[in-house]
Amino acid sequence: MTTIVSVLVLLLAGVIVLFAILGLVSRKGEPPGLVDGHLAPCPDSPNCVSSEAPPGARHHVEPLAAMDDGATASLAVLDDVIPAMGGRVGVREDDYLAAEFSSALFGFVDDLEVRGDEARGVIHLRSASRVGYSDGGVNRARVAALRARYEGRMKAPERRP
Repeated sequence: MTTIVSVLVLLLAGVIVLFAILGLVSRKGEPPGLVDGHLAPCPDSPNCVSSEAPPGARHHVEPLAAMDDGATASLAVLDDVIPAMGGRVGVREDDYLAAEFSSALFGFVDDLEVRGDEARGVIHLRSASRVGYSDGGVNRARVAALRARYEGRMKAPERRP
């Protein structure tokens, strides 16, 4: 019995060390950025979602509708929404924004990237884990939460001084 417990404790310790190392590795990465003017494609692993993935693909999420003022104004709203969700915006450009989200346990870093598409009147999204295979749906849930906050800001009545 004590041998089984010892083996289980060693296995658990190994898993914890592995996750701690992966957390450290993920902190040293960076968002993939734009590839030929589009968000980078998702890898085969299920820990990524993108509005630029083909409709019907397991990685696909719908893009956000841009504000009437255009995609640049929409990115400014997202620049406010992302920190309110616990993210840290690291890259800001006219039509592109990249942010990082860290998990509470082990500090795994996920990248959220958004790209304004003025021609189509949408904001494309990509949320992906930097390491590992599965994310338990965290990136899809993050995009859904971002969508809800963004759309809530769009429906909020305009404040007048």
